[in-house]
Amino acid sequence: MMNTDSLIGQIKDAASQLGVRKFDVYGATVESSRAEVNQGVPKQVSASNRSSVMVRVWNSDGTVGVTSTTDTTPKGLEMALQTAYEASRFGAKEHVPDFSPLAAAPIEEMGDRTASQAPMDQLVDTLLDAERRLLDAHPAIVGVPYNGLSQRDLVRFYLNSEGAVRQESLSYSSVYFYSKTEEEGKKPRSGGAYRLGRSLQQLDIEGCWQEAAEKTISHIEYEKIKSGKYLVLFSPEAFLSILGAFSNLFNAQSVLDNQSLSTIESIGQAIASPLLSVNDNELHPKNIAATTFDGEGTPTGKVPLIEKGVLTNFLHSSITARRMNAQPTGNAGIGAKVSVSPNFFCVAPGSGENGDSYNIKTADNVIWIDELQALHSGVQSLQGSFSLPFDGWMIKGGDRVSIESATVAGDIRQLLKSIVCVEPEVKLTDGGVSPRVWVEGLSITGEG
Repeated sequence: MMNTDSLIGQIKDAASQLGVRKFDVYGATVESSRAEVNQGVPKQVSASNRSSVMVRVWNSDGTVGVTSTTDTTPKGLEMALQTAYEASRFGAKEHVPDFSPLAAAPIEEMGDRTASQAPMDQLVDTLLDAERRLLDAHPAIVGVPYNGLSQRDLVRFYLNSEGAVRQESLSYSSVYFYSKTEEEGKKPRSGGAYRLGRSLQQLDIEGCWQEAAEKTISHIEYEKIKSGKYLVLFSPEAFLSILGAFSNLFNAQSVLDNQSLSTIESIGQAIASPLLSVNDNELHPKNIAATTFDGEGTPTGKVPLIEKGVLTNFLHSSITARRMNAQPTGNAGIGAKVSVSPNFFCVAPGSGENGDSYNIKTADNVIWIDELQALHSGVQSLQGSFSLPFDGWMIKGGDRVSIESATVAGDIRQLLKSIVCVEPEVKLTDGGVSPRVWVEGLSITGEG
């Protein structure tokens, strides 16, 4: 792994020798191993060690040059600083980035978050055993075409010429299964599940393959449904997917670029049902892969975005914060242009009495959307519209019946305002934490 202390010293020495007075550097190294299997034999095993460093240099005119390198030797770092300094002559003269005002602010103390990586043969054996159990769960399950077990060690750092220095190390592992069925006279059906843990030993592998099996089996018997408007229940994964697809609602850079459904004046306006509250919280206790600072060195943390339906904040870099008279939120990535992106969405659970009004055990004529598909092509993020195929069930008298094929369509602004229940129990997903969310009056196109 990268020796960050040595690297930071090399960068400072190179800057001093070149006479570069103002600079900052963000770097990371990732050491990973991964296994995939297929029908009882290893399909692919891989390991990698990748390092990257992003360098920004300001000249005496105040313009900035940016370069990146994977060469972390003293000579490579010196060349990166020199290249960035030369590029600064051609830097933009408007909205020039600067150091984050919070680059030296205290960050959350997370303790030791590292773990030893398991040997590759253990990854393969563990995955083969889980695949066998998943295949044995039902005669109709004939394959697990998509699966993977991976481990990752991550080291990150940030420093600038004003003395700010940040470093962190963390480890995490993940596993996923996506199984499929084949039966004569029936369409292939599928289901998947995902888990995250600090190490292989802490991964809930059994729970993962069991969830994948349960979902797959639940889709074996399916029916057509009629098109119309329905009360819709979104799984945590599905709701976070559609929220992420329209994250320009909260992105200050998108707002300033006129590439958002929000405007500067949107803060303080009701954009959703009062039942909905959302925050971006990279340091949520369930976020195994949490990082404590962003690409500009700004501490990450909890950013309230929607409070009881009202838009309360945008996600900011140091540039957008300066332009909008706000504070950076820890959501920046540095590059040729500083970007802004969400970290870890957290949808607040609803009240108990709210949840009791919509009980999945007694619901009838309700569409349960488990997984949204084609988000890359079915979302018009600047118009707010979406039309997305999905996997899910029709709930009839508390029983669920798999839907053969259907599409959900609508407008994200109307969807948010049509939320009628946010359940009290949240679930961890790869995109954040969320409970199930009930939405009234969504258009469903079926084949019935």
